[in-house]
Amino acid sequence: MENTAGRTPRPFSVTHRQVLTIALPMMIAHFSTPLVSLAATGVVGQLRDEVLIGGVALAAVIFDVLFTTFNFLRGATTGFTAQAVGAEDRRAEQRMLLGGILIAVGSGLLIMLLHVPIGRLGLYVLGADGAVGEAAWTYYAWRVWSAPFALFNFVVFGWVIGRGEAVTALLLQVALNALNLFFAFFWVLWLNYGLAGAGAASLVAEGVTAIAGVILILRRTDRHKWEVPDISTVKRLFSVNRDMMIRSFALLIGLSFFTRQSGVLGIDVLAANTVLLRYYFFGVAFLDGFATAAEQLAGRAVGAFYRPAFDRVIRLTTLWGVAMAVAVSGAFFISGPYVVALIAPIAETQALAHVYLPYAAIMPLVGVIAFQMDGVFIGATWSREMRTLMLFSLACYFAAWAVLQPLFGNHGLWIAMLLFQGVRSVAFRFMLPKLADRTFAGNYPG
Repeated sequence: MENTAGRTPRPFSVTHRQVLTIALPMMIAHFSTPLVSLAATGVVGQLRDEVLIGGVALAAVIFDVLFTTFNFLRGATTGFTAQAVGAEDRRAEQRMLLGGILIAVGSGLLIMLLHVPIGRLGLYVLGADGAVGEAAWTYYAWRVWSAPFALFNFVVFGWVIGRGEAVTALLLQVALNALNLFFAFFWVLWLNYGLAGAGAASLVAEGVTAIAGVILILRRTDRHKWEVPDISTVKRLFSVNRDMMIRSFALLIGLSFFTRQSGVLGIDVLAANTVLLRYYFFGVAFLDGFATAAEQLAGRAVGAFYRPAFDRVIRLTTLWGVAMAVAVSGAFFISGPYVVALIAPIAETQALAHVYLPYAAIMPLVGVIAFQMDGVFIGATWSREMRTLMLFSLACYFAAWAVLQPLFGNHGLWIAMLLFQGVRSVAFRFMLPKLADRTFAGNYPG
């Protein structure tokens, strides 16, 4: 627990306009990411081969586990940077940025070194063999070389968001996704490179974006304020990053398990659930915009040691987040059948996706508070509590799955996923007041 004795609050206001100034550009940025995933799935789907669709789905799980597990680099960098901005400490900002970059590049190089056993183990755990396994390996073997660039980009995105520069973050994300999408269409459909072309598209897009990130860092930082992190800073970096990594890994275990169990239920169910889950991430991108606003503004309030601003962040992001969740769920119900038909031209896949669409459609309503609380906990760097609550939610998910899937099949699997999101929402929100009281101990409005 950080010692707050003697800290002087740095008051600042939090308005609807501030929330929207961060949330709206980040909505577009987050929206573009699942849009690329949907488009990439659609590109492969145009080849009209369930084996290729299943192979990409399973290989994508490995990258979800790898890259999204390391997404703690973005979250931790956002929290540390926002707190440094609130405290008006540029040296701390750049010190944490450098620490994040070193961890990202080192981790990316380690993934490259161990990519063969990582890939083989991942496909084994996912039960990918035969033609589906070969398709998955082709995609994996190309995309895995993007690891150092992807992890470096996580740190750059986190740093930019922590500074409150949402438009810059939007431009970086859109550039990354536009490059990925262009090369996927060009190499897969035009040049007939198949899954190798899809994997190479991600590699090139991440590399070019990383170069843009380096240029941005050189232009936005003060070369006189760079310094190597001291021992206490390194310990804090590793402590927070470790806890956030465990949290991210727990979340990805839940999602990966969902995909694996979908495959156990059959290739048609796997294809249908993959389409619906990608569509879900597509819609939830809007909720992530307000989660990002919560990250930056809550972190800034903690850095400024100003409780009134923190409380207002909670109120405003709750208001806007719930309103957006209602809109997203409504859009799912209305547009779902048309989107499914567009990205899944196979009749059997479409029929199954239509049956299970309602589950994906109500998930934003069930999980909206979980997304908001993720943002708040990341911004405040409450990493230990975040880790513990996520593990608890995952345990509830597995318990629900063990009972529901044997009874109700794929319906049970979707209900268990809904419970996973719901438990996260309740548990994180319940813990919030206690953590805020601890963090702002001795700070009173005045």
